[in-house]
Amino acid sequence: MSSANQSDSVLVRQILEGHAEAWSELIARYEGRLLAFVESRTRDRSAAEDIVQETFLGFLTSLPNYDRGRSLEGYLFSIAAHKLTDYLRRQNRRPELSFAAAETQQSDWEPRSPHRAASTIARSQERRNLEEASVAAALGELIEHWRSTGQWQKLRCAELLFVRGWANKDVAASLGLSEQQVANYKFEFIAKMRGAIRKLGVPEDVFPELYQQS
Repeated sequence: MSSANQSDSVLVRQILEGHAEAWSELIARYEGRLLAFVESRTRDRSAAEDIVQETFLGFLTSLPNYDRGRSLEGYLFSIAAHKLTDYLRRQNRRPELSFAAAETQQSDWEPRSPHRAASTIARSQERRNLEEASVAAALGELIEHWRSTGQWQKLRCAELLFVRGWANKDVAASLGLSEQQVANYKFEFIAKMRGAIRKLGVPEDVFPELYQQS
């Protein structure tokens, strides 16, 4: 495994463990490049920011599908490409990108130099702060619940699925579970994350996907 993938794996594990600084690091590491990519297609800074935020949420809710052998950057850009395509279709515009190209973009993108009002920048920062805090709180609450109730098997299952990127059948074999039990644990993790974030009273526009999916 490359040093970059090892670093990404550590970052994902720390996010799963509820470390707020890890979520902040993820955003600091990839937000600028994602924003440059999306804004170059939307030509709308505000829409691009919304799409990038939805991308980070999409990453969180799709952790069960994250393969640790795959570039985290490529995975994030793949999610962004799908979000962007949905946006362009809603705007009745033809998507002008390929998902393959999105995953192979180099890290030397430089964001444009948009001139935004100070109030817009402040609102954007407030939204990012709220997103970081809510995700960290939700993860921390779920992990602490499992620890306090002695549900170590679920914690171990979550680690193998979300951090190490194991397939359901491999996790089942390692832990002596059925594949259906592993699938149930996976579903429970995502469902509890959604519920925990909802319980925090986070405004719907911060995590719109959580309110679109039941």
